[in-house]
Amino acid sequence: MHDTNLLQLINDDFAPAQQLLELLQTESLALHGRDMPLLEEILATKQALIILLEQHGRKRSEILVSLNLTPDRQGLEQLAAQSSVGQQLLTQGDALTDLIAQCQAANVKNGQSILMQQAATTNQLKILTGGEAPALYDASGTFAKPAMPRPLSQA
Repeated sequence: MHDTNLLQLINDDFAPAQQLLELLQTESLALHGRDMPLLEEILATKQALIILLEQHGRKRSEILVSLNLTPDRQGLEQLAAQSSVGQQLLTQGDALTDLIAQCQAANVKNGQSILMQQAATTNQLKILTGGEAPALYDASGTFAKPAMPRPLSQA
């Protein structure tokens, strides 16, 4: 009984996990295009999917713990050894784990993109406000002297 419930929970997570992966790929494109309305929409959907996947993950862990098994691959293997759907449990569990790993990799890539864009924006703001002397030449071909910080309205 617990094994079939666990298998159903694993199977139920494929659709939201695949949707999350597609959303993360769309987010990558939106980040590069700086499409803020699309990013806001993606964030809301992404949060709902993550919450759903976390809830199902907790339920799967609770099932394994209630059977005095560890809530990891080893516990799943022990349950599979005693189950008529054991091979399906392992196959589907591995497939879901791989899909979640792809989501995590896409999320890390998107995070790095955000950090790079933040650094570029920070650098642009420093140049505009005179917060840091840019390594630029003036009209005479010499390095421009550091200017005093100025408000953006005067940049």
